[in-house]
Amino acid sequence: MFSKEESRQLREQFWTSFGKSFPRKWILYNTKIKGLSFKFHFDTKSALVALDLEDDLENRINSWEKLLSLKSILVEEYLTDATFEETYYLNNGKEISRIYVPLNQKVSIHNKDTWQEVMVFFNAKMQKFENFFIEFEAILKG
Repeated sequence: MFSKEESRQLREQFWTSFGKSFPRKWILYNTKIKGLSFKFHFDTKSALVALDLEDDLENRINSWEKLLSLKSILVEEYLTDATFEETYYLNNGKEISRIYVPLNQKVSIHNKDTWQEVMVFFNAKMQKFENFFIEFEAILKG
């Protein structure tokens, strides 16, 4: 069991290591589409990359419909293992819409032996997510 401070330090070490191992500027929040962002998630039980829609319901529905119209392309050409959840609840109870790809291995941010695997996964999957976004950005903004 780790103290809060030890856990914080491990998280910080992971993200610093990831940035040094895969130095590039990710799109993340800089999509220029209100409420649409990309996220990396890594905790003590799992890792995933996600495209989140967190805007008001009307804009969320509008963006979700555009993403659904591109679902077959995303799944066939970019991320075959993507999961689409129109209603997804974050740990804080907030309702969002999410498309995500989980790493299907047991990993933990507290276990440095799993870090390299997660970093490689993050880099590969987020690049594919971003390539999809760049290719279809005009449709998603429209």
